[in-house]
Amino acid sequence: MPMTANDPAIPTRPGQPLPSSPLYAEPDIALAAAGDRLAFERLYRLHSGRVFSLCARMVSDRNEAEELTQDVFVRAWEKLSLYRGESAFSTWLHRLAVNLVLNHRKTMARRRGRELDDQEQIDGRAQHSVHPGMRMDLEQAIGTLPPGARQVFVLHDVEGYKHEEIADLLGVTAGGCKAQLHRARRLLREALNR
Repeated sequence: MPMTANDPAIPTRPGQPLPSSPLYAEPDIALAAAGDRLAFERLYRLHSGRVFSLCARMVSDRNEAEELTQDVFVRAWEKLSLYRGESAFSTWLHRLAVNLVLNHRKTMARRRGRELDDQEQIDGRAQHSVHPGMRMDLEQAIGTLPPGARQVFVLHDVEGYKHEEIADLLGVTAGGCKAQLHRARRLLREALNR
């Protein structure tokens, strides 16, 4: 029976610790794949903080990141039977989260009717910039990056993906990925030095 984001068995806050939480691992994965909701809840609590952090960095909106985190775990519940153990569960879950965020971004762009290019994003974000004299922290600066540059930066510099892996995920060339990363770093330096 699939879980939904409103299901009481799934906690509403990502990263909420278990009352007494020993490190859960493979037995919970097998139990959850067999339909054990409590085992899945333990997996959720163990991994939701990292999934939320990834989503928050990629979309730069806390509410949207919380919704995406819930969506990732709903999808994980639905697809847990496909997990084969060829990589760590956290790696499988991480890849699921990245794919879901990227698909979400594409869907949102289609709903708007067109993709905004990076320059339009920069122009739009300029209205929300920090007042002169106030320095940004790194999280705020990452949030000001255009979506493409932000995703490449997060995937490469924060999550440790290689350019070729990012290129496959985003459907761009490795050279385009490197250019986006260079641009992201330049924009971050500018934002942090204001």
